[in-house]
Amino acid sequence: MRVFSVLSVLLIGLVLTEQTLAQGFLDRIRERIRAGYDFARQAGQGTRDMYRAYSDMREANWRNSDQYFHARGNYDAARRGPGGRWAAEVISNAREGYQSGLSGQGPEDTARDQEANRWGRNGGDPNRYRPDGLPDRYR
Repeated sequence: MRVFSVLSVLLIGLVLTEQTLAQGFLDRIRERIRAGYDFARQAGQGTRDMYRAYSDMREANWRNSDQYFHARGNYDAARRGPGGRWAAEVISNAREGYQSGLSGQGPEDTARDQEANRWGRNGGDPNRYRPDGLPDRYR
């Protein structure tokens, strides 16, 4: 009878251990899914931030405001989290790569834009690039 009791205790312990391991495994999977969802959500929000800054830049049509809007879009997107920061970097690099050959402004303009992109994406205040007289509605 004692052998049966010892075996029963061992079997119950093994079953409980297996359940705990399985639960830990499922918890890790849930955490990864949640992190992936958060990243995608942040990337979507960051994309909207970048689009809003671009739209504002086109609407304002203000002389010497390009770097301000680049910095602001990257700043707003990066504040969303890692997904927003990633989206800002991808969009900025794609936009500069595309525009560098079309704008006719040359590599100096592209370098200034990229510096403003990095400044905003790294948490720098976009107002560093804000031109005098730009209406407050574009903050």
